[in-house]
Amino acid sequence: MSISPMAYADALRIGTIDFVSPDEIKVLLEIEAPDGVALNTGTPRPFPRINGYVLIPSDEGHLVAQVEWITVERSQYPKRRGMQDFGLVDLPYPLRKMSLNPLGSLSYDTSETTGSQNYRFWRGVESYPTVGDSVLLPTQNQLRAIVESGDNRHVMIGTSPLAANAEVRVDPDRLFGRHLAVLGNTGSGKSCSVSGLIRWSMHAAKEARSDGSTPNARFIVLDPNGEYSNTFRDMSKVRVFAVEPDENVEQLQVPLWFWNSEEWSAFTQASPKAQQPTLVQALRAVREGVFTGTVTHSHEMRRYLRTLVSILQLERNAGSPWGKFPHPKNFFEKLKKWQDGLGNHESFSTDETAALENIRDKIAAFVSERSNQYPTYEFTRGDIDELLALIQTAHAIFGGSDTDNLPIDADVPRQFSGDQLLRSIEATAELLGVSEYVETMQMRIRTILSDSRMKVVSGEDTELTLDDWLRNYIGDSQASNGSITVIDLSLVPAEMVHVITSVIARMTLEAQQRYRKLNRGKTLPTTLVMEEAHTFIKRYNHDGKDQNSAAICCQVFEKIAREGRKFGLGLVLSSQRPSELSPTVLSQCNSFLMHRISNDRDQDLVHKLVPDNLRGLLRDLPSLPSRHAILLGWASELPVLVQMRALPEHHRPKSDDPDFWAVWTGQNSKGETVEREVDWKAIAEDWQQVDTSIQD
Repeated sequence: MSISPMAYADALRIGTIDFVSPDEIKVLLEIEAPDGVALNTGTPRPFPRINGYVLIPSDEGHLVAQVEWITVERSQYPKRRGMQDFGLVDLPYPLRKMSLNPLGSLSYDTSETTGSQNYRFWRGVESYPTVGDSVLLPTQNQLRAIVESGDNRHVMIGTSPLAANAEVRVDPDRLFGRHLAVLGNTGSGKSCSVSGLIRWSMHAAKEARSDGSTPNARFIVLDPNGEYSNTFRDMSKVRVFAVEPDENVEQLQVPLWFWNSEEWSAFTQASPKAQQPTLVQALRAVREGVFTGTVTHSHEMRRYLRTLVSILQLERNAGSPWGKFPHPKNFFEKLKKWQDGLGNHESFSTDETAALENIRDKIAAFVSERSNQYPTYEFTRGDIDELLALIQTAHAIFGGSDTDNLPIDADVPRQFSGDQLLRSIEATAELLGVSEYVETMQMRIRTILSDSRMKVVSGEDTELTLDDWLRNYIGDSQASNGSITVIDLSLVPAEMVHVITSVIARMTLEAQQRYRKLNRGKTLPTTLVMEEAHTFIKRYNHDGKDQNSAAICCQVFEKIAREGRKFGLGLVLSSQRPSELSPTVLSQCNSFLMHRISNDRDQDLVHKLVPDNLRGLLRDLPSLPSRHAILLGWASELPVLVQMRALPEHHRPKSDDPDFWAVWTGQNSKGETVEREVDWKAIAEDWQQVDTSIQD
């Protein structure tokens, strides 16, 4: 027998509102309300349940609220509906109450395309209920509408245990476009979630393509622990790069000439007074090709004169020639060294030889004037202007122009070798008169050149072009060489790993910037995935003058977090210690997938980051089981508890817990034999980089 809509709505009623505020609603549950399992919605469902959903009728349809807490209060016997003999005996009686957090509104919406009517959920509350209003249990359809509402939900990532196992789907534009943070303790399922998000997104995109071809997508996974090397093996054309190549693993290459001046300064720990200016000037010279050995003597002299013009202008602007002692004397010593580089060559023309002679005569006059027993080293501004005019004239005679005096950008990725950089530093230091101050910096550069592993990684042994690197690491046109790049950083030396990571991330961002510039504002959607983000995006001291490589690496990711969205570069962070992450990066993440978090500092930070009224839901973080996570932020219409889709074992990253008991007992839970033989000699030879073939 069918019942009327009014009777059906009355059957779903579970209580009345007792208290209303903008962030909390208290409800007095009726005695007839379910106390374990609700059967009045058509399907058995646990009720009442923390973080479950209830509805409150409103003008727009229904207000959706989430259960924050449930309690029992002692009270006199309540007035039950349909009972006429109430209140005969005034005895204490338990009353159930619960607190709700208002989340949004649920209304009946008519589709413009099909004309069908469905429930639609949206965030925000236009009007609040009042005391005495009814509170209802949502039906199955209403529950699914709450969780599954939203446009462009193309990718299914799991189900919601709190909403009748409704499918949880996400919009990739929202999930990846405005940065995602996957947070949780070790073993809570973060790596599997990251791997699953990539895999499920690629699968959904491939199904949506009319020809079923590989999606034109780009995922770059920075993997510091080597967990993802085999995760995507079954997918088409996955590129894996590592320090030590193997079958299906290519050689990781991040050439030295990719590094910018900040990264070189951080790696060499260059001092700001003498070493950094020398390093920047040397990078300019070597990127221009001064030390390639393929230029004529006239060309070399033109570059030398241009360098003298730049240095002399800097010295004049700083006032060194007429400043306090010992600045004028130091400038005088530089002049004498400059004179040594102004020699003639048989290939020079008559005008070129005469121009150099004028400069040498002028410098010789300065030296003669300051050669007595008690010389005065100060110069006048007129002296410097005359010398500068002579050098500029000679520069023009050798074919230079005024625009040549503008120094080349020290960060342009033009090819050079490590030996050429060292020669450039030596020559620049001699010109600047600081040779004795750059020895430690040169020694650090020689360290990387002598490391056999880094010599291969830095591209010293191969001819690698910039476009080849971009094609291999970011992806070719239409992702013809695959959609996923895994960069295994596990064997990169500790003193180098932050610089290498910084270079890869920065080059990816700058490539995206230039793509948009050359394509009239169109972007190339790319996602950069950073595992163990607390290691590479760690908060640092902003007041520190000497920035180390870890700070430089963090600053690159901060720039990506702030500006990447405009250029089509999304960021996915995975971390077990959100309290150690850069506040700038976290504040730019618009979506969060939070697994179990038990540390109190991390919990406090998460509570501050989340803009929603989620006190009750976030208290669930310490007790979440594996594979369960809370999805909230821009990617979800409302915060929802998700049971992530299961991944087969061969699709999971290699991040399982150590199998102590199986190794101890010699067999696993399936009764299979477990053996762990150890050959420390082989490990030692690999560690010490011993070539056993030579010994044999």
